[in-house]
Amino acid sequence: MTTMSRALTVPAHYSGPGGTADGGWVAGTVACHLPMGATVEVTLSAPVPVGRALRVERAAGDDGSQHVRLYAEGGGDVLAEAREVDERPLPPPFVPPEEAEQAGRAFPGRGGHPTPGCFVCGHRPPGEGLRVRPGPTGWPDEYAALWRVPPELAEWSATLPLSHVWGALGCPTGCAHLGAGGYAVLGRLTARVRGSVFTGAPYVVVARQEARRGGRLYAGAALYETGGALVAASRAVWVEETPSSWTGAGSRGTPPSR
Repeated sequence: MTTMSRALTVPAHYSGPGGTADGGWVAGTVACHLPMGATVEVTLSAPVPVGRALRVERAAGDDGSQHVRLYAEGGGDVLAEAREVDERPLPPPFVPPEEAEQAGRAFPGRGGHPTPGCFVCGHRPPGEGLRVRPGPTGWPDEYAALWRVPPELAEWSATLPLSHVWGALGCPTGCAHLGAGGYAVLGRLTARVRGSVFTGAPYVVVARQEARRGGRLYAGAALYETGGALVAASRAVWVEETPSSWTGAGSRGTPPSR
């Protein structure tokens, strides 16, 4: 039974790889239709186009559980699906703000970013992107940054939209694996947002590799207040691709369970 259906068009402003929508931002946009404070798993089955008519539907299963699906307008394959899960992502340990700021200065995309226009981690001017750009901390497989949330991105309140928070939890997990090069697309993002993210405030973003198996890259990320309080945590599965296919075309497939 469908309980909600609404039209959606992703503005080109929220682009990621290959002119398609940023995967973390899409995941948060779909996840926001499920209960606040829940752990939500979003599977991205295909690239989400920008500037085209889409449809979001929330439906209830026979057991009373709800899921949210994103389609192209007019039907067709599911582009993304969100569902509430019992899992709680294990956050990487807190990194002190001074160390996180130092790590961010070594963001590997400064010299040659594969997606310089990415809304989350690209080289957008201040106020036009999230500018979450972590670098290696010196600890194995760990990346971090001191992130100052651009106040221009509040849109309608003093807090950052959930779509943007999920975006900030997505790209860093890719950076943790691909800092030395390579290509991948986000296949699944599971996140739990515990509190609000206030624009103009500084936060510590930490990401850490977990595993690499069969072309799947597993990593976790966390968003902390500078005093160490956990705000949000995520776990991501990225799907490796060849450079020629990293254009947003085709299907990502479904990441396997770990």
